Amino acid sequence: MSSAYQIIAKKRDGLELNDQEIKWMVKGMLTEEVADYQMSAFLMAIYLNGFSVAETASLTDAMLYSGSVLTFEKEHVIDKHSTGGVGDKASFILAPLAHACGVRVPMIAGRGLGHTGGTIDKVESIKGFKTSLSLNEFKNNVEGMGMALIGQTGEIAPADKKIYALRDVTATIESIPLITASIMSKKLAEGAQGIVMDIKVGSGAFMKNKTQARQLAKSIRETGKRFGKNMLTTLTDMNQPLGNAVGNSLEIIESIETLKGNGPKDLTNLSLHLAGGMIFLAGLSKTHEAGIKKAKAALKSGKALESFRELIEMQGGDPKVIDDYSSLPSAKNVTVVTAPNSGYMKKINNANIGLHCVSLGGGRAKAEDKIDFGVGFIFHKKIGEKFKTGEPLVSIHHNPDQMEIVNKIATDLIHKDISFALKKPEKSSPLIHETQCAWAQSEKK
Repeated sequence: MSSAYQIIAKKRDGLELNDQEIKWMVKGMLTEEVADYQMSAFLMAIYLNGFSVAETASLTDAMLYSGSVLTFEKEHVIDKHSTGGVGDKASFILAPLAHACGVRVPMIAGRGLGHTGGTIDKVESIKGFKTSLSLNEFKNNVEGMGMALIGQTGEIAPADKKIYALRDVTATIESIPLITASIMSKKLAEGAQGIVMDIKVGSGAFMKNKTQARQLAKSIRETGKRFGKNMLTTLTDMNQPLGNAVGNSLEIIESIETLKGNGPKDLTNLSLHLAGGMIFLAGLSKTHEAGIKKAKAALKSGKALESFRELIEMQGGDPKVIDDYSSLPSAKNVTVVTAPNSGYMKKINNANIGLHCVSLGGGRAKAEDKIDFGVGFIFHKKIGEKFKTGEPLVSIHHNPDQMEIVNKIATDLIHKDISFALKKPEKSSPLIHETQCAWAQSEKK
């Protein structure tokens, strides 16, 4: 058997590693036969020289089987993953939409860290909602009720947690093969038969341009296919918050309003697009477009709203929140930032919006930070929209002792984070850039 030194040197020199060598390194890291400094060197060699499709699949496999792997006896189990952004609450809409159309939806989601919000933090703003189910309870809920949402657990892909911690401190985060293996090892462990991947592109996303995003989408599709999974990848815009709300309970309210048919156009359309993809991958529609049509019907009939109510009740939350938002945490004060002149919204530094939410307490700078569920922002204008002098642009939801922070945020919003134009911008980024499918079964086209 090769040593860690030999495997690192081989990848350092740009040579392709075999399945056995990659799995030996991951296993050695977990048993501490491979030291952290050796694994760090290995990750840097991957970062600099890349991984082939086969190498990426081997790394994914090693990370996947480092922990528990779920299997479902029932059909139509489809998962969705987003690479994260600002105001991205689509999971709360698309999962009930897909569930209402016959899809079983297993969701193992994360908490927020840095400028992106966390699905688990958002749903925990609902009083009593329990996200710490055992894997067995999670599986039973998916096979019984048809949907479940829990936080990431140490039982799923523990190798990923250790590798990610090393990547975080060794400047090896931005590697397509390492991102692919991290995402796919966790998603594959959830036991879904197909996966819809929402890859965000723009100022509030991890992938800043379409070239990077396309590379990640291709890597994810190819890896999924090698594991026998049907895949749908879609590149979507993250140059401004998704919807109008940013902040945990504010986003839950907007999600429920969207399920009632009153949601912002961008959030509604993206949720329908992704839910339609899940319905299509599940084999419950002949085309993606037909899947979207089914999702629209579930939204219009109110079935999707009832699916969300059922999920909340199943996991110990108060289902009355669907009709009465007063039980959700809320900030005591609202400060409205108004337009200094007439004009158009031209550009938003979306990552900064996420960081402002963190500074109010709505997110985490460090993993141990506590969350204030009530704070956040409501955006009254989207990119390309017109406003008049004195019109509201952004409402800041905060607490009385935060005026110093709020004043700084308000100044930054007007002078740094939002760009204005006198004329309507000629073209803004489309919400959905492109969508591609990859079928594990060669006969499916």
